[in-house]
Amino acid sequence: MENVIELQHVNKAFKGFELKDLSISVKKGFVTGFIGANGAGKSTTIKLIMNLLQPDRGKLSIFGLDYKKHEKEIKQRIGFVYDSNVFYENITLNEMKNIIHPSYKNWDDSVFHYYVDTFELPLKKKLKTFSKGMMMKVSLTFALSHHAELIIMDEPTSGLDPIFRRELLDILHDLMQDSEKTIFFSTHITTDLDRIADYITFIHHGQHVFSKEFYKIEEEYVIVKGDKNLLDQDTEQEFIGIRKSNHGFEALSANKKRAEKIFGDLAILEKPTLEDIMLYTKKGKSSNVESYT
Repeated sequence: MENVIELQHVNKAFKGFELKDLSISVKKGFVTGFIGANGAGKSTTIKLIMNLLQPDRGKLSIFGLDYKKHEKEIKQRIGFVYDSNVFYENITLNEMKNIIHPSYKNWDDSVFHYYVDTFELPLKKKLKTFSKGMMMKVSLTFALSHHAELIIMDEPTSGLDPIFRRELLDILHDLMQDSEKTIFFSTHITTDLDRIADYITFIHHGQHVFSKEFYKIEEEYVIVKGDKNLLDQDTEQEFIGIRKSNHGFEALSANKKRAEKIFGDLAILEKPTLEDIMLYTKKGKSSNVESYT
């Protein structure tokens, strides 16, 4: 299966933060959700993918190409959807289009006008009058109008109301009927990924935790709830993190079959959300000593 994005043992250090030995891949024709807490390194990773930063060590390729030799070709094939406005606010949408379209050899006015009509975007109003939701539609329209093969989305639903978030996800779902397109979707609103993601890549403190098919996460991870009497030095080591209270404990395991074997009918086993996985990973073993009343 072809990889559109490949990072191999990539390192990037800043004062107080480092991406460490990051190796991830994004497969062609699928939606990959990119998750991690604030400060985990998602934005740094995206900047590396966009060649806005360069690795200190390691190798990065897009469409199997190296930025050093093929930057223009690579960027012709990428559409980037930002979480904030990056366009000139004091001009109209049509004027902004006239600035952008000469940069892309595959620009297609018919596609541009299709999405302008679909999104009900006013061509002759200044962009500063557009709402956040409208600006997201503008960003997506520009990304699609040059037949981008890879669409990179950095927190696209942040700050949007639930109705528009649902509309955007439906649009992305329709786009993926074309198996030639690939979406890399970075977000902290993990429930959005429940609807569209095929794969999930999770990073924590600048390190890769896992990349898995979405359905396999449900098969492998489990929330275990039970009485604290079930816990001892050995059983606690089975968990990524534990929350204890006066009433019992709740914990996350990455080995559902083993948890079922150990605890059987003595505990309640539930499907975790992506948010659960992020929370318990962030807390780690230190959460074993926390007490909640």
